[in-house]
Amino acid sequence: MSRKIHRQISQAVGLAALVAATAAPVAAQELYQSSSIGLRLGIGDNYQRAEVAWESPSVWTHRFDGGSRLDLVGELGVAYWHADGSRKPSSVWQLSATPFLRWTWADRYYIEAGIGATAFSRTTFANKTISTAFQFGDHIGVGMHVTDNSRLSLRYSHYSNAGIKRPNPGLNILQLNYSYQY
Repeated sequence: MSRKIHRQISQAVGLAALVAATAAPVAAQELYQSSSIGLRLGIGDNYQRAEVAWESPSVWTHRFDGGSRLDLVGELGVAYWHADGSRKPSSVWQLSATPFLRWTWADRYYIEAGIGATAFSRTTFANKTISTAFQFGDHIGVGMHVTDNSRLSLRYSHYSNAGIKRPNPGLNILQLNYSYQY
């Protein structure tokens, strides 16, 4: 991992820790009851990604004894990728649709995971041939509710075509996300 990426990860984790230490409690009954909009900024191996995503209200919820809960939400996103230096092509657009399972505890902290479909505007990016515009996105993240209607999270995502066609190098990205529930 490059020093730049390591420094950016350290800064993101530090910011999340600061927010967690100063955040007010959230109302449990309001979690995921309405839609949210998110802004996600990510870094990968010689490229960056910016995404705007819409998240559905919870379509299914299971409450566990002890107060934790498991929710199923849907996410639709549009993203722009940009490669560093002379890597060609230097940009690509992406559309995605992903269902997420989100386990929330203490009415504040959560872990999420999802696998969804995504489409890229081209099959080459940053000196890589990804072979197919259709790709799968695998995601795992951790986050916290900062207020009743805002969240901050860190998400790792991997995009590949699951071997449908070769080559299949995949794209990996670490992202910082801010979501606002409206």
